[in-house]
Amino acid sequence: MKPSWRGAGLIASLLVLWGAASTFYVLPQGRIDVLLRFGAPVRVDRTAGLKFKIPFADTVHIYDARLQTLAPPPQELILGDEKRLAVETFTTYRIVDPLRFYQALMTNGQAQFQLDQLVGTSLRMVLGTVPLRALLSVQRRAVIARVAAAVKAKAATLGVSVHEVRLHRADLPLGASESIYARMRSSRQREAKQLRAQGAEWQQEIEAEANRDRTVILAQAEQTSQVIRGQADAQANRILAQAYDQDPKFYRYYRALLTYRHALAASGATLVLSPDSALLRALKHGPAAGVR
Repeated sequence: MKPSWRGAGLIASLLVLWGAASTFYVLPQGRIDVLLRFGAPVRVDRTAGLKFKIPFADTVHIYDARLQTLAPPPQELILGDEKRLAVETFTTYRIVDPLRFYQALMTNGQAQFQLDQLVGTSLRMVLGTVPLRALLSVQRRAVIARVAAAVKAKAATLGVSVHEVRLHRADLPLGASESIYARMRSSRQREAKQLRAQGAEWQQEIEAEANRDRTVILAQAEQTSQVIRGQADAQANRILAQAYDQDPKFYRYYRALLTYRHALAASGATLVLSPDSALLRALKHGPAAGVR
């Protein structure tokens, strides 16, 4: 009999444990539960602790009441100027009406799916009317604010409060990026050729102007040198004339000596002259009378 009593006791313990597990449950901190009795909502509880339910009659759905994040994979959109853009969004939301959330979505997975669809639809509606340059300027914040407002309005009907919607990343598709980079390279190369041609033209103009200035400067310098040389020759002639006027005989004698010095210095060892040459007169007879 003892084994039978032991088996019965074990079965009774298991039934008690099963009844306790079916009757009581724990609501963790930061969670919300919706209690349904035969499918009809009975209670929404936000306080953490040990809770009671009727087995077989009550069903409890527990949801996270904390701030949650939705980060779907990038999606490709067409902007208002027909440019394609790969957009990656970042959305934060919170369940504020668990009963409406249960009636509209039931599960967190369905909520993530519906919010992803809402964000994608709002992005296509808003970004489809703006050009790419709007997302690259200060207008980007206003554009994203329009997207967030559209998502918040639609999510409110699901018992969800959307805190913010942001563009985590926005890139051009790979093919479009390569095409744009190729156009940029072609544009820069064309601009470089234009700058080189303009530089060569400027070089020719500068060299031509420098040559003109050089010719003018050399001509002016030659003219100035000739004027100075003429003035110097005139002054030298005046000095010689004054010297000649002071003592003509001595001047002629001095000029003859200068002539001897230059002539004899440039000649060879032998100089052949006529005996009655005027050049030898001073050598034969010396200075004329009255020359000091």
